[in-house]
Amino acid sequence: MRHIFANPKRSIATIAGVALLAVPLAACGTEDEGSSTSTSSSSSEQSAPEPVASIDALSGETTAIALDKGFTDALASLKLTPGVVGDAALTPEGSLEFPITGGNVTVFKPGAVSPYVIGQIQHVSSGLSLTAGDTTVELTNLNVDPGVSRVYGDVSVNGEVAVESAFLFQLDGSTLKPLRTQGDKAILQGTEVKISGVAAPLLNDTFQTDAVKPGLLVGIATITVNTK
Repeated sequence: MRHIFANPKRSIATIAGVALLAVPLAACGTEDEGSSTSTSSSSSEQSAPEPVASIDALSGETTAIALDKGFTDALASLKLTPGVVGDAALTPEGSLEFPITGGNVTVFKPGAVSPYVIGQIQHVSSGLSLTAGDTTVELTNLNVDPGVSRVYGDVSVNGEVAVESAFLFQLDGSTLKPLRTQGDKAILQGTEVKISGVAAPLLNDTFQTDAVKPGLLVGIATITVNTK
């Protein structure tokens, strides 16, 4: 299987860039400019925010999406049957669970920098399927990029790849709860997952409908990662 995800090292540069942007600009000096600049630079470096948690190489645990009733009702009205692909699971409580297979994540205190959660959270060899009649669409190899509030993935129709690394879901982190820990696990809960403006017309074209709207709430995400 082709590895579609960005190099995890990309987030290192992202973290550095965010940290630099968070540092206030030094006041412009008039006299003794060299000394003033040096002092301001040193002060700025010390004021750069420290992350609450940083995991360079994710291994194990899951991204779960508690499906919203509005989403499941919309699927029912379209006679679309949801299912899972590969290692994903659909729990009796109505949550989709995708095993985390790699990536990295850094979390800052909310308000310290924006965005305050950055990295890549990868889910190779799992996904969501939607079936109507003899047509099945699979959304697989999901890659969560919290820094840009997007989820990318591959789209196939009846086993044939239609789009690779498509922008599938928009993330709304305004409802995200503070990071919490449980033993060797870190948990981020509360982000809203919505159908993107790219995925909506793709699904509408495939299933010959116009009922799938951009921004349709899919559910609430809970990301659980190992901290070891």
